Amino acid sequence: MTPADLSLTVQHAVRRAVDDGALRVDVPSRVKVERARPGGTGEYASNVALGLARPAGRSALDVAEVLKERLRGAPGILAVDITGPGFLNFTLRDDVGGDLVRAVRDAGAAYGHGTALAGTVVRFAEVPPGRAAVVTDVVLRLLRSQGADASFGGDERIHVRGGEYRPGAFGVDAARWALLRAAARDRVLDGAPLLVQHERNPLFRVRYAHARVKRLLVNAAQLGFTPSYETDIHAPELLGVLGDHPVVLLAAARHRAPDRVARHLEATADALLAFQHTVLPLGDEKPSAAHRSRLALAEAAGTVLAGGLSLLGISAPDQI
Repeated sequence: MTPADLSLTVQHAVRRAVDDGALRVDVPSRVKVERARPGGTGEYASNVALGLARPAGRSALDVAEVLKERLRGAPGILAVDITGPGFLNFTLRDDVGGDLVRAVRDAGAAYGHGTALAGTVVRFAEVPPGRAAVVTDVVLRLLRSQGADASFGGDERIHVRGGEYRPGAFGVDAARWALLRAAARDRVLDGAPLLVQHERNPLFRVRYAHARVKRLLVNAAQLGFTPSYETDIHAPELLGVLGDHPVVLLAAARHRAPDRVARHLEATADALLAFQHTVLPLGDEKPSAAHRSRLALAEAAGTVLAGGLSLLGISAPDQI
């Protein structure tokens, strides 16, 4: 892991802390990391917690603890220690990404599901068809994915700005995305642009990225190679969003916010589409261990996209 990779990883941790409400700050455009000074711990250090302390209205040590929790198990990081007034110190791993990709492969569409909300009982009130009903349906799925006992039969309601569910006009996928991608208090999206197969359409990008992974797997098989999970690959943006997936699902369940999942799927699709050009050999190049590991990483991204779309009740086509 390079300093640039580590900087992106810490920036992702700040974004997760902001998304799940643990910190109320602007995510910095860049996080500075540098070699640990003599007498310090680990190989690299960052003063990001000190810079965020005042805008967060908390001590630097508190901010450092928040970030440390979200850096636990991050690809490439063996240990995170807090020193002095709130410096984060990092000990790096020699292997980067392999464990994460194998974890996605082993869990399949259930990657990111967990038991953090086990013992939590939630009972929603029945609501008439419309936006609230669609959002409630997805929140139930999210809560159950995190171990909660969630169903109807109570009086909890999800308060959203009104919006009509129009599968007859736009199809199920676009109609659901239009309701779910907007935050609860925002207006629903216009369904018509979601039917256009163009990169400006975020729903198209997400579903196309999944289909692109399926095509890469077919093309690789035609070239005589399959995914390998034994060789690590450096792709910090894509690894970062895949590593974020469990935290995003938990935060979306806790905050009753399916829009967080939709936004995360957009980020995953964009990272995958930027990376996918490196997967297959070019010209007369022969498939190598690097190509096999890149294919495994792409396959993991496809798995995350399919699992996230399934939670939203939206299809993940193999072809577009």
